Amino acid sequence: MPVNQIIPIYIVAGFLDSGKTTLIHNMIDDESFSRGQKTLLVVCEDGEEEYDAEKLAKQKVTLHMVDSVEDMTPSLFVDLNKQYKPERVIIEYNNTFTFAKLDTMQLPPKWELVQVIDMVDATTFDSYMNNMRQLMTDPMQNADLILFNRCENDMNVSAWRRQLRAMNSTTTILFEYNDGHSDDGVSDEDLPYDMKADVIDISEENYGTFYLDALDHPNRYDDKVVRFKGQVFAEPGVPKGFFRFGRLAMTCCANDITCLGFLCRGDLKPSKTQWYTLTAKAQTVYNKAQDHEVVALMQVSAEPTEKAKDQYVTFN
Repeated sequence: MPVNQIIPIYIVAGFLDSGKTTLIHNMIDDESFSRGQKTLLVVCEDGEEEYDAEKLAKQKVTLHMVDSVEDMTPSLFVDLNKQYKPERVIIEYNNTFTFAKLDTMQLPPKWELVQVIDMVDATTFDSYMNNMRQLMTDPMQNADLILFNRCENDMNVSAWRRQLRAMNSTTTILFEYNDGHSDDGVSDEDLPYDMKADVIDISEENYGTFYLDALDHPNRYDDKVVRFKGQVFAEPGVPKGFFRFGRLAMTCCANDITCLGFLCRGDLKPSKTQWYTLTAKAQTVYNKAQDHEVVALMQVSAEPTEKAKDQYVTFN
């Protein structure tokens, strides 16, 4: 392992039978994730689904069981690091152990928490929230990803999403359904603009939200009229009478700038300096190259305007 490389810690939290072990199996089986690294798997509960020690050994995974909170001494992780010298750590963590207990644990040098995933069984969510709210919400407040499984189409996932957003505004929320599909549970009411308006006004600060939601839910915008500020970008291969309209975004660094825009039918010409407020009708079309539906626009009107206050799109 390189001298300065961190040892990432992944925590998969949730109650018994919430799907933690299944997710961890999938993580370990994914070669793009495991990459042949020595993994220490710390299981802080005695779950119903057992791990196959022989299979784990072939995957360079060492299993350490923690049967009770009392076994989580402050030096536990330091001791495990000396014993196993892992290159990565995955912790399966039952909600009943509480995250406050983790705060008392001493981390060895280079161990760094990189992701907290909270697993939720949708069939028990309401019951647990009503009867064990503190234990239920403890990991949710710390989670980078909250993953609901066993969802049915008649469940009110949008209300759940708004409830979780109130306690953790930055987490990613995903709902996995029994029929095999998954989505983010975003409804019209969750968006920061009025989807029922005759003309949906997209403010500068909400363009990133609009762009990503249009990618994920193109049918939501079919036949809607939208209005937002942007620029016309030159793009090879755009047919005559069409243009690319949108905003620039810094995807990871100053050297990685990309256009987040929509193909639009109209008469505007590319310009590096001119900004417009575009009013356009959105239509859902099939993109053969990408093999899925996307949002395309038809220009209704375009008015020259001042440039955006922020040079690049943000996704707050």
